[in-house]
Amino acid sequence: MRGKRCAKPRVIEPDYKYNNVSVGKFVNYLIIDGKKSIATRVAYDALEIIADKLKSEPVFVFETAIKNTSPVLEVKGRRIGGANYQIPFEVPKIRRQTLAMKWMINSARAKQGKPMKEFLADEIIDAYNNQGSAIKKKDEMHRMAEANKAFAHFAKFI
Repeated sequence: MRGKRCAKPRVIEPDYKYNNVSVGKFVNYLIIDGKKSIATRVAYDALEIIADKLKSEPVFVFETAIKNTSPVLEVKGRRIGGANYQIPFEVPKIRRQTLAMKWMINSARAKQGKPMKEFLADEIIDAYNNQGSAIKKKDEMHRMAEANKAFAHFAKFI
């Protein structure tokens, strides 16, 4: 029996304004209904708002916000001996970045009343300052992993 084959990682193009792969990836996560031009405009406007509010380099703020929001531990459900256990394990680097970006975007999308670019800028600034709902989500995930660390010895079965 053959082993599983891993998917080859795709090469993601950096964005054209900041020439940054993380910003390009973020734009790709923002896309709805295949409208990349709208997603690009929203992301760049949000980064401009960040530059105006904080008077600093927006890409640095964005990278720091992603680093602050990235989870280190995650739990995965596993059925062992007829019982379900939440097993904590370390999150791979690529998934950390993905989760951080998706949490920030979903937090911004959940709000209503202002344009998306303003909510997105506010969420990135909050993550930069270790506040906001994306940071709350990360802390909640860490608490779950900490509560279930007694089952960490089952991680070898994943």
